[in-house]
Amino acid sequence: MKLIGMLDSPYVRRVAICLKLLKLDFEHESISVFSTYDQFARINPVVKAPTLIADNGQTVMDSTVILQYLATLAGPNQRLLPTRPDAALRAARLTGLALAACEKSVQIVYERNLRPAEKQHEPWVDRVSTQLFAAYAELEREFAAAALPIEAEQFDAADVTVAVAWHFTQMMLPGMVSKTEHPFLQSFSELAEGLPVFLDTPAE
Repeated sequence: MKLIGMLDSPYVRRVAICLKLLKLDFEHESISVFSTYDQFARINPVVKAPTLIADNGQTVMDSTVILQYLATLAGPNQRLLPTRPDAALRAARLTGLALAACEKSVQIVYERNLRPAEKQHEPWVDRVSTQLFAAYAELEREFAAAALPIEAEQFDAADVTVAVAWHFTQMMLPGMVSKTEHPFLQSFSELAEGLPVFLDTPAE
């Protein structure tokens, strides 16, 4: 298998870390949807990262869809996606909040970095920022209420997604979401980023 995309994307990094946790063999090709657009388009004309090239050559895109497929390759004992209803519900809630935080962070980055200053729409940025703050506030409450994993073997896809999302927001929008107001998320992020599988998969 091949994973296509840059690790500065939280979606690509999410999949790369989960692939390693599942101990599935893969190659990573660091191809950008911006600077190497044409090269990416030859692999996947939709030009969406991450893209996974399966062993039979077919491509799959969208990080959540890719993880669903990977879980089937890992077999019935995989713990990436919980199957017990209560655990699956919590994982779904954490994943949805973390992906919303990623999406809102990306929207703000694009607005600030890609759109000309005279065309930036502050009411839109304010709205997206409010959604970003709400997502992290909900995640902080969730993490305050339950024991968190401390070893890589205890992580599931939801844990990876939260850790990657928080790191991405702090990297791309420094100071926007207060670390001191989210002590559980910040502590969890520091622990996760110190684990070998995260250190081996750095945000570029």
